[in-house]
Amino acid sequence: MIRVAMIGAGSIGFTRRMMMDILAVPELVGTEFRLMDINAEALEMSASLCRKMIDDAHLPATVVATPDRREALRDADFVFSFVRVGGLEAFAHDIEIPLKYGVDQCVGDTLGPGGIFYALRTIPVLVGIAKDMEDVCPRALLLNYSNPMAMNCWGVRRASKTPMVGLCHGVQGAHWQIALALGLPVEEVEFVAAGLNHQTWFIQVRHKGKDMLPFVLDAFERNESLAHSEAVRIDVMRRFGYYSTESNGHLSEYLMWYRKRPQELKSRWICPDTWIGGRTGGYLEECRKTADHYRQMYPKWLSGEADAIRLGDRSSEHGSYIVEALVTGRRYRGHFNVENTGLITNIPNGCTIEIPCMVDANGIAPTYIGDLPLGCAAILRQTISVQELTVEAALTGDKELVRQALALDPLTGSVCNLDEVWAMADEMLEALSPWLPQFAEGRQSPRRAPQPGLRMTRPIGSPPGSATVDAAGALEKTFALRGGGDRG
Repeated sequence: MIRVAMIGAGSIGFTRRMMMDILAVPELVGTEFRLMDINAEALEMSASLCRKMIDDAHLPATVVATPDRREALRDADFVFSFVRVGGLEAFAHDIEIPLKYGVDQCVGDTLGPGGIFYALRTIPVLVGIAKDMEDVCPRALLLNYSNPMAMNCWGVRRASKTPMVGLCHGVQGAHWQIALALGLPVEEVEFVAAGLNHQTWFIQVRHKGKDMLPFVLDAFERNESLAHSEAVRIDVMRRFGYYSTESNGHLSEYLMWYRKRPQELKSRWICPDTWIGGRTGGYLEECRKTADHYRQMYPKWLSGEADAIRLGDRSSEHGSYIVEALVTGRRYRGHFNVENTGLITNIPNGCTIEIPCMVDANGIAPTYIGDLPLGCAAILRQTISVQELTVEAALTGDKELVRQALALDPLTGSVCNLDEVWAMADEMLEALSPWLPQFAEGRQSPRRAPQPGLRMTRPIGSPPGSATVDAAGALEKTFALRGGGDRG
């Protein structure tokens, strides 16, 4: 039996999905799930629904719900984070205050003012989880699903020793789109993607050994549906040569070119059919619209009136496959978020990168990539500078670093002068102060010296005490996979 802790388990959709994915593995049907959330109502609903699905499937798994984080973590083998610090109330400030200054965001959870302030309030919470893990489950692996992915993982690595991997499904979604555009079965399209979470570039695309990269742009431009829904991503591919995750709405707000002129944004770059197409505040609007969905559906799921997740209906989310590989030794390949320890050679070490990794009973082995195409790497270095300032601000409570991160953010800098940036930073620090205790007067920590980038010397998630090697040796031992689709 293994023990899996889920922090932020009031996220009913993700919690139920991940539990049933894990229970789809025959060796894991006896798993004990420890659910924790600060929202008592959401936690109770999540636990009740999870117990019902286990009972309906006649499985020996168990569910324990607790508001005590350390109790949920105690003796865990794996810890999942689904936390969203501040909820809708804080998220509204992330979107609405910048909009007053002309900074138009669609999602606001990765970069831009929204992503910066989301990281400022999430990193300390994740660091707290990681520190608790050091005390009560030091052998456990932290699997993070909380955005902003890259900054959150970077912050935890800077402040704790807990092994961690960041997980997102954006690469799988873009893989499906590329296959659709090329008119090929998705399982036959092999690829390598590398970069930063939500800015990961498909640097190799192959079909039965043939290089398909020269055909991808034309395929997208010819596909009427994709040309309509992905104008920003296609334009970036046209100019920089490679397709990027994430969606049209996401990517538009990480760059300086697409959201600075309202009329041009509406006429050229937004797909109005769906919120993720780039609408102003699209994700906030969607979250508000669906805020009571789970409360409304709860009695229907509990009574059986509405269908639950059936055992064996396993999703493509990486989490359960990583657990399966580490426990059973069955090999799994996926694109995960890990520390850059010389794996991508023309962006800074220490940042969080999204690259192919192999998993088995020995741990998670990242792939050596080498240099990214120069234009792609240049875009990422802009993002990494903002991330680094934000991570340091989150860990130290340094308000000046927050202002500098906003000033260097590509979208913010494209529409605001520095006086406006400083005013926006101060307004957001004030409005979001309930979730930013590290910035309270008198609590600022001294600015810290830079930390070395090459630190990890064993595969992520490998047993403590396993043999270590130096940084150069670690790079030599990584899998140098240059092609090949996902294989288990």
